[in-house]
Amino acid sequence: MSPEKLSKLNDIYQKYIEVGMFDFPVDVSKEFIAEKFMGYGTNLNEKVFSLSEFKELVLRQRQQSAGIEMHVDRNQVFQKITNDENAGIIVEELIVTMIISGMEHKTQVRLTTFLEYVNVNWVVIHMHASVPVVAEANDIWNLDELNRKNKELQKLVDERTTELRTSLEELKAAQAQLVQSEKMASLGELTAGIAHEIQNPLNFVNNFSEVNTELVDELQSELKSGNTEEAISISNDIKENSEKINHHGNRAGDIVKGMLQHSRTSTGKKEPTNINSLADEYLRLSYHGLRAKDKSFIAEMKTDFDQTIGNINIIPQDIGRVLLNLYNNAFYAVTEKKEQQPKGYEPTVSVRTKKMGDKIEIRVKDNGIGIPQKVVDKIFQPFFTTKPTGVGTGLGLSLSYDIVKALGGEIKVETIEGEGSEFIILISAK
Repeated sequence: MSPEKLSKLNDIYQKYIEVGMFDFPVDVSKEFIAEKFMGYGTNLNEKVFSLSEFKELVLRQRQQSAGIEMHVDRNQVFQKITNDENAGIIVEELIVTMIISGMEHKTQVRLTTFLEYVNVNWVVIHMHASVPVVAEANDIWNLDELNRKNKELQKLVDERTTELRTSLEELKAAQAQLVQSEKMASLGELTAGIAHEIQNPLNFVNNFSEVNTELVDELQSELKSGNTEEAISISNDIKENSEKINHHGNRAGDIVKGMLQHSRTSTGKKEPTNINSLADEYLRLSYHGLRAKDKSFIAEMKTDFDQTIGNINIIPQDIGRVLLNLYNNAFYAVTEKKEQQPKGYEPTVSVRTKKMGDKIEIRVKDNGIGIPQKVVDKIFQPFFTTKPTGVGTGLGLSLSYDIVKALGGEIKVETIEGEGSEFIILISAK
């Protein structure tokens, strides 16, 4: 090969190196790099199949290394020209040194480049860069190094697994504490409603007890007078009052039992439950709880219960928590809307049950402020709340969702902002 032709080859190769490794203008690479250039870099994703892709790769590398002090030591280890002197191959070993955060990092790169002589000019048609791995002389496939790295990786995986397992246990404990806190918070909201509800049967018990005391005095008087017929009539009244006392005493007991069930950790045991009675009871408890906080609050409660449902097997305290949360949210929504003082507005919260084949549908509806459409998809997420800071925990609907899903049911919402919301629950009727 003539010295001039060899000089051209080395000159083109030098420009190509300066474009790829230094700051030589990228646009001039079209003068010495083929349009159908193909190359592989050291990174798995560094594959180029044209001059334009080569330019993009170089610009991306420059952007990533911007501000990093870097220099390259080069050592050409091989150069070969074909017999027809129209193609050449050059192999270099490069030591790339980078200073990052004051620390020096060295990388060895093997660069193989193919050039072709076309129209009295040399052009680069292919390149391949690789980073050699450290291996023992006899370990051709680098198996010893791979085994060592596998052991290191396994150790890291075991350590990370232990950390994740510990974090998971801590998360479960924290979640359990949050759930219990939410239960106790809802129990606190129930307290005023329970006090109101339990007062009614207690008043009946007290009143009928006083009446019976008077009737006993009358009974004794009639017996002393020998008026047996009147004595029997009075005794019947006493018996009837006693039955009423028993009825209202049981009613008070049921309220206390419900409160204890609500506060107790769920056993997960289903039991036959009258869903209509449960829905009605928690509706009144929620309403009177809010009334105890704000005597001026008045809302209409509507119920439409399907009497064909009868008892269904559910976990009453769990479904009770769901209903209580939905009722509290509904009453909050109508309260917020009432404060806006719309003309002719009457706050209304309604609950309806309906048997639908092997499913029971429960609908809790309000004519309150509704939910903005942009956040509807988030309302069942933990800690998400549309209420002001300090008012809602963001856990109520999330827990309700989890409870219904655990029962194999569904819960969804239909809402129009400014007009109200309706939550729909579907659970098994079996």
